[in-house]
Amino acid sequence: MRASQFTFATLKEIPSDADIVSSQLMIRAGLIRKLASGLYTWLPMGLRTLKKVQTIIREEMDAAGAQELLMPVTQPAELWQESGRFGAYGPELLRFQDRHQRDFVLGPTHEEVITDIARALLKSYKQLPVNYYQIQTKFRDEIRPRFGVMRSREFIMKDAYSFHVNPDSLQQTYDVMYRAYSNIFTRLGLDFRAVQADTGAIGGSASHEFQVLASSGEDDIVFSDTSDFAANIELAEAVTVDADQRALDRIEFGQGTQSKQDVATPDMPTCEQVAAHLDIPLSQTVKTLIVEGEPTEDGVPTLVALVLRGDHTLNEVKAEKLPQVKVPLTMASEAAMAAAGLHKGYIGVFGLPMPIIVDRSAAVLSDFVSGANRAGFHTTGVNWQRDAEVAAVADIRNVVEGDPSPDGQGTLRIRRGIEVGHIFQLGDKYSRALNVTVTGEDGKPVTPLMGCYGIGVTRIVAAAIEQNHDERGIIWNISTTGESIAPFDVVIVPMIKGKFKDAAQDPAMKLSEQLYATLQARGVDVLLDDRDERAGVKFADLELVGIPHRVVISDKNIHTDPAQTLYEYVNRRDGEKQLLTLAQLLEKLV
Repeated sequence: MRASQFTFATLKEIPSDADIVSSQLMIRAGLIRKLASGLYTWLPMGLRTLKKVQTIIREEMDAAGAQELLMPVTQPAELWQESGRFGAYGPELLRFQDRHQRDFVLGPTHEEVITDIARALLKSYKQLPVNYYQIQTKFRDEIRPRFGVMRSREFIMKDAYSFHVNPDSLQQTYDVMYRAYSNIFTRLGLDFRAVQADTGAIGGSASHEFQVLASSGEDDIVFSDTSDFAANIELAEAVTVDADQRALDRIEFGQGTQSKQDVATPDMPTCEQVAAHLDIPLSQTVKTLIVEGEPTEDGVPTLVALVLRGDHTLNEVKAEKLPQVKVPLTMASEAAMAAAGLHKGYIGVFGLPMPIIVDRSAAVLSDFVSGANRAGFHTTGVNWQRDAEVAAVADIRNVVEGDPSPDGQGTLRIRRGIEVGHIFQLGDKYSRALNVTVTGEDGKPVTPLMGCYGIGVTRIVAAAIEQNHDERGIIWNISTTGESIAPFDVVIVPMIKGKFKDAAQDPAMKLSEQLYATLQARGVDVLLDDRDERAGVKFADLELVGIPHRVVISDKNIHTDPAQTLYEYVNRRDGEKQLLTLAQLLEKLV
């Protein structure tokens, strides 16, 4: 491609509404342009990168035995009503009516559509297992789109869905997809972790997220410093006691010696304030959070107390899995707490008219400090078996750096991550809801089990930039397989002096044309920067866009003997300049 025939839409200034580095650089480098909140146009420069990402994904999905299809973005609401998600999905599902007042949705995902296809096409166990995938536009009406294409309303996803007659078959395909995803993200040159994850709104059983490590990530991912254990913080188990005890949460409560004593703590509603006031470790305090419980059979609202150590935070995903707690997790209103005689910031662990669920780490405390159940006071010397009626002990906190790894090997480290892929074992959630059956080997109807495998295609581009950039712009990584998703892999910059009326007659331009043809013939994705711009402007643009390899051709390095002609090579990542012969250059680039 010749730069004079290609759209360079670079900007010098940082867009005022671009909130993270990848968003700023994608707009400045001319990869995307914002149309409206959460809606972006992919310009030619960005689309080249997007297509390279899609090519790698297609190659690995095809190699894994998946079949590509393409489903509509617009979906009839009847399918979502069959699955039960039309009302449950929430406002992110954009609902609308056509001119005949028929209900439709813009698909945020395609479980319903693929399941409808399955019930039409799949009739016998002999057709299974089967795995269908697509690379398709999705729409989710985010309440607050942010971070550019990282969390936009319209985006491109690769989603795949598999169907199976038994759990063993589902596990086999799940394992194949796990390996395919690992291959994809390795070929994309990303520093990633595959982590155990919660299945969330999609449902199902086993689940892994593929997280790109980046400080701007929205997720906390947890991994052992000595083993392969890795999990999203929502799922990571907080280990306090040995495996036999924690299996049934048979925690031995701490045994203390102190007696209870109320102390004045005016205007000190937080554990941090109380610990500082009493000159004790924060870990020797507890906080009591009041949440809504499951209503009684008569529909009467209930409350539940969740107790954690003062230095720990509640894990909402874990809390929602407690049978006593209402889903979604909802903190009790101040009116509900007041009706129960509770004072926010001073709630204790004794005398509460509700079930008390204690986190494991808090349960082993003794002689600790809690609220006194009256405003302006806390109680010291509190002990569980003597002072409180505990309904259950459970793991309800987020892990912290330095906790023991749940697999018993090493300690935990925590990093920020950007989720770029997620695989699920869905089970029969959708196939049963949409009444899909195939004839089994025994001639009886069988409801297939399903797997679901998603990759955020547009998000990958942003994640790669978050992981690789500097003050000059984007740095596209070269993967261990030698691949790059840069818009172009090599750029040739002829240093034309203007001595000739026809620039094509300039020796630097002639040599550039020859090198351009040579690289093209060898399959290199090369750009010839023949724009009528100053060298400084070209270099700034090319560094902003992040083309990995730059070759500068100047007449001062051109010799009558082609073997002595030198080419100035610059690597975008390290900025090191080298003067190379043509043979040396081709060995580096091809």
